Amino acid sequence: MKAIRNASLYVLLAGLFGLQLSCGSDSTEPDVPEQTDVRLPAIFADNMVLQQQSSVPVWGWSKPGATVRVTTSWNDKNYSTKSDGTGHWRLEVQTPAASYTPYTLTVSDVEDVVLENVLIGEVWICSGQSNMTMPMAGFIGQPVEGGPEAIARSNNPGIRCFKVGKVSSATPQDDCTGAWETANVRTTPAFTATGYFFARLLNQTLDVPVGLIHTSCSDSRIEAWMTPRSLNDIPEKPVPASDADIREENGTPTVLYNGMIHPLVGYGIRGIIWYQGESNCNEPDLYVKMFDRMVREWRTLWGVGEFPFYYCQIAPYRYNNGFNSACLREAQAKGMTTTPNTGMAVLMDAESVDCIHPPGKKEAGERMARWALAETYGMKGIHYRSPVVGSFDVEGRMAVVTFDYTGSTGLTSRGREILNFTIAGADRRFHPAEATPAGNRVYVSSPDVAAPVAVRYCFDNVAGAEIFTVEGGLPLPSFRTDDW
Repeated sequence: MKAIRNASLYVLLAGLFGLQLSCGSDSTEPDVPEQTDVRLPAIFADNMVLQQQSSVPVWGWSKPGATVRVTTSWNDKNYSTKSDGTGHWRLEVQTPAASYTPYTLTVSDVEDVVLENVLIGEVWICSGQSNMTMPMAGFIGQPVEGGPEAIARSNNPGIRCFKVGKVSSATPQDDCTGAWETANVRTTPAFTATGYFFARLLNQTLDVPVGLIHTSCSDSRIEAWMTPRSLNDIPEKPVPASDADIREENGTPTVLYNGMIHPLVGYGIRGIIWYQGESNCNEPDLYVKMFDRMVREWRTLWGVGEFPFYYCQIAPYRYNNGFNSACLREAQAKGMTTTPNTGMAVLMDAESVDCIHPPGKKEAGERMARWALAETYGMKGIHYRSPVVGSFDVEGRMAVVTFDYTGSTGLTSRGREILNFTIAGADRRFHPAEATPAGNRVYVSSPDVAAPVAVRYCFDNVAGAEIFTVEGGLPLPSFRTDDW
């Protein structure tokens, strides 16, 4: 960002000229242009990506009542508005189809503030907790699988990321900290790994620039990302009255929304990807409600309709808190039925039960990208959705579970022994079961259960995927057919 028309020299000359007039003259000194007071939020900066073919808001601050002009180089169009009594202003500009052509966006009141190297493309917000925060370089002692190779090949001005600085606040903030970075071997190590792999697949497939707005926080709870209004009838989640009432900077209700989402509200986006839930695994029933509330409230605030919201289901992990995290995975799966235009990436094959940060961030990012390519961008022929239970039937001693979304070629165990099914009768006692996938069904039985009533699969903290779709290689999620 830089000013390209500076009035300083004019001010100096006019001042000198005024002094000469005052010597022996009663003439009034000429008006001197004031220095610019226009200021933009951090998200509007050099290297930014604007959402294509949209009416995207641009906003900022100036003197109260000032006339602010915005000029877009892609169509040489001028827009103008006046700032309100507090100096805040906002207008909308029209964007063209995506392009790798670098543009400028000029904002002016007295001087011009020029944003350079602006691309038009697809913009996605990446949010959640540490598994979204995890950078391409990995955490200490916790690598990202394929990260070094991906970083070495990451030089791509068509992928850009803005990382929002962490702020925990009891009051909504108007601005944040951060800068837009283009992907290269120097910057990519700090990009969100899940977000980067998501963006890379979109960029390669759609051949358009992709901008990521990365706003996540390790150890954060979902309620910290919610507004006070979305929590007003959930007494278990009291909203802090002031910063002094913040007990957990990553978990107190509303504090991360206030500091890290509110400054972004309105920025032109296509949708949001989300990877969170580990910190809420002890309250699955409440999570269903909070997830739905959060997504709907964010959509209301953006005011652009039901934009897509894709998310990762938490992976198997050896939790030591006494709660069965499979219940939280079940709660997350319900999000696809309670909240419209959502899609869940299943990570039952993460194989990271002793590390809460699975190294397979490529699978996490690309599975959400496959949802986006199929559902948001309308691409045909992509198998993007893990199966879900369609029906449960009993044939004598055999339980038959039929699945939807298995693809054209059904299910496979990949030749591995299946050990993670259990089956119960009316006594509700579960026994290890034999299971055989065939087409879109799995046949389950046990010599200890004569009359099956319920089946469970991977329904504990650590059991991992054993069954996958042949088409797309997507893992079967953990599930239960009972509600005991």
